[in-house]
Amino acid sequence: MNKIQNYRRIATASAMVSAVAMIAATSGAWAQDAAAVADAGVQAAPQETDAAVPGEIVVTAQKRAERLVQVPLAVTAVTGESLVNNQINDTNSLTRAVPSLTFQAGNNPGNNGFRIRGVGTQLFSFGVESAVSVVVDGVVAPRQAQGFSDLADLERVEVLRGPQGTLFGKNSTAGVINIVTQRPSDTFEGRIEGTVAEQDEYRVKGTVSGPISDTLKARVSGYYNDVGGYLNNVATGNDTNGYKSWGIRGKLDWDATPNLNLLLTGDYRENDAKCCSRVPVKIVTPAMQTLLGPDVVATPENRNVSNDDMSFFKTKTTIVSLQADWDLGPATVTSITAFQRYDQRDRFEPDQIASDPLRYVGAFPYSQWNDNGSHVSYNNYSEELRIGSNGNQDLTYVAGVFYSHLDLDRSYNRRRLRCGSGTIGATCAVTPTADSSGFDGNFKSDNVSVFGQVDWRVAGGLHVIGGLRNSYEKQTVTGSVVGPLVAGDNLFPGTVLNAGTRSRSDWALTGKGGLRYEFNRNLQVYGSYTRGYKAFALDIDVSTNFATQNGIAPEHVNAYELGAKWQAPGGVFDISAALFRSDFRNLQVQSLVTDVALGTFITVLGNAGKSRSQGFEVEANIRPSREFSVAANFTLIDANIDVPGQSCPIQLQTGVAAYSSNFPVNQCYIRSTTVNGVTTNSSPIIDVTGGQLPATPRYRVGVTPRYEREFGNLAGFVQVALNYQSDTSFALNQDPMLKQDGYAIVDASVGIRDADSRWNLTLFVRNLFDQNYYTQLNHGTILANTTNAYDLWANVNKDADRYFGATFGVRF
Repeated sequence: MNKIQNYRRIATASAMVSAVAMIAATSGAWAQDAAAVADAGVQAAPQETDAAVPGEIVVTAQKRAERLVQVPLAVTAVTGESLVNNQINDTNSLTRAVPSLTFQAGNNPGNNGFRIRGVGTQLFSFGVESAVSVVVDGVVAPRQAQGFSDLADLERVEVLRGPQGTLFGKNSTAGVINIVTQRPSDTFEGRIEGTVAEQDEYRVKGTVSGPISDTLKARVSGYYNDVGGYLNNVATGNDTNGYKSWGIRGKLDWDATPNLNLLLTGDYRENDAKCCSRVPVKIVTPAMQTLLGPDVVATPENRNVSNDDMSFFKTKTTIVSLQADWDLGPATVTSITAFQRYDQRDRFEPDQIASDPLRYVGAFPYSQWNDNGSHVSYNNYSEELRIGSNGNQDLTYVAGVFYSHLDLDRSYNRRRLRCGSGTIGATCAVTPTADSSGFDGNFKSDNVSVFGQVDWRVAGGLHVIGGLRNSYEKQTVTGSVVGPLVAGDNLFPGTVLNAGTRSRSDWALTGKGGLRYEFNRNLQVYGSYTRGYKAFALDIDVSTNFATQNGIAPEHVNAYELGAKWQAPGGVFDISAALFRSDFRNLQVQSLVTDVALGTFITVLGNAGKSRSQGFEVEANIRPSREFSVAANFTLIDANIDVPGQSCPIQLQTGVAAYSSNFPVNQCYIRSTTVNGVTTNSSPIIDVTGGQLPATPRYRVGVTPRYEREFGNLAGFVQVALNYQSDTSFALNQDPMLKQDGYAIVDASVGIRDADSRWNLTLFVRNLFDQNYYTQLNHGTILANTTNAYDLWANVNKDADRYFGATFGVRF
């Protein structure tokens, strides 16, 4: 049966490739037939030229160049100029410009997660792909850690909302962040820009571009950032949570023939973050306050920490790609060949206290946990070969094949110390004990897929949309869990020593179908259905049993969307709106399993029972005059999830009843299981039904008015940006303590430039009204148990406090 199914899938893929060849061969005939009908005086199509007018945004959301208003899906396009105007310097900050895009912080930047319409992937395991795909110049970042980076010299950023697997592949069940960098220019040009802001923030970036010969052009861009820490570590006397980063990108653009263009891109970047300190915002445990010291006063606005400042996050990224575009007239054949190398070293201090030298903390399983580091490196090779129709004919299409190979190594070590007696806060006077363990593993995956999508005008302005993608995925994981790491140590509690290799493979057929109606070139309505897929995942973590694991099941989504887009004549007003609903099955999630008695926490991959994200989005731009404009957006999202077996919030773990059947929902209980006369009891758990997806506010509103005016040889502007979001939860287990009330952030800027835009100066303020907010909230680790369950720690961004800055740029 499996062989028969595989033959059918291969046959489907072969048929798609054959269809692509037929379409390419007959494209010229379609164009000739349409011209013949027009010559006969018969109207072939009620459509005007698809050429964009000056200032209009052209996107590649469907892997063809199209006007934004003509793309039948929910997509936000932010130009490079707009990113600069809003001081958006990294991918994390895109949430200020894009509705339905949210961000949730992890222990380090590699564990951060994007969410689109409430759905995302925040998993520590590198065996799992993100549900939000990050694509840079057509090259897909194979893991989410690589997607969090600085932004420099961009043409635009497109954020595609909802499943995009038909054209962008298996790791886009929530959406795609499509980043397009600037190409070499036809004339010589350059610019340099510097930013200075409070708390020792310094940024500089520059670009030089121009022709080398009649057929060869080049562009070189670079940036350097030195962002000082915005938290005060009272134990070391230093600021922390800052970073330094730099990068360089080079491009060669060669017109090899009149219809063949080659673009070679090389990109290298490094990031060194002194990161990851959490801020105590509520401390009620006397022993914890003693350990933190009198200079750390836990309030919601606290910015003091006290730890050993040993956490860090360092990355090196190399990307080399070659894009070839062969213009055949009616269609263009595109090849994108890419190699990516990523290296990450990180350490996080779970104890978050000053514990070196070792101190007595009380009766707890450990007194110091500073050694908690990992190393990840991978090579990725990918190739995409596709053909896409040119222009705006009755039949437009994109089709192609894609291959990706990932070879990833990961290692992790953890070691903690315990002082058995003494006075709380005093240096340990007895010989400590230690627990340790670690793992080494290798993850390999191969993905092959064939895809195609067509848009066919069947009558008048009515278009039929259809697409399919057939994918094959194979993963192999080899690894071993080892320990203790040091002679005389105890094995880290909960560690299962093992070694082995596991492989798994799967096929998936996904696609898209829909209708759209074009009233004219500036007004359309559409409806679509999309079947999305995210591959199964084999785990590669310290809790993995490499000998027996089967991984987690694939994630599937059925998504429905109704939308409308309109651009008024003259561009004085444009609006896009969408109603959406996405039903997920086997949504891939991560459970944090804690054992308060042993002082351990492990992350366990799993599949939720189901999840639904539905709501309404609207974006609009109003330009009543040349000087004044207003950009506005509104999002309403109802995102819920059913997920069993979550750890019960620690403050609710006492007095929990045991059940052997008829298990309750949305309340803590102990699951009692009897097998062969032996009864085992779980730790306190909760089966969540209808819970809120984390980091997903129900409402988001954004309004950005901008006024520009010329004054003789000078021009100036004033801009204010308001972004509001309603209350949100940070925990999958619906912990009532880990919630944040709604808040509004207001940013403002004022600038001046000369008439030719040769120079510009901008003064800005982030978080004008000094509104405090968090990007994560948790109970902490050390001393956290059912007795001490009410201490809270938070992750905060720099712009959770008001700060001022200035940017000066020069063009030549």
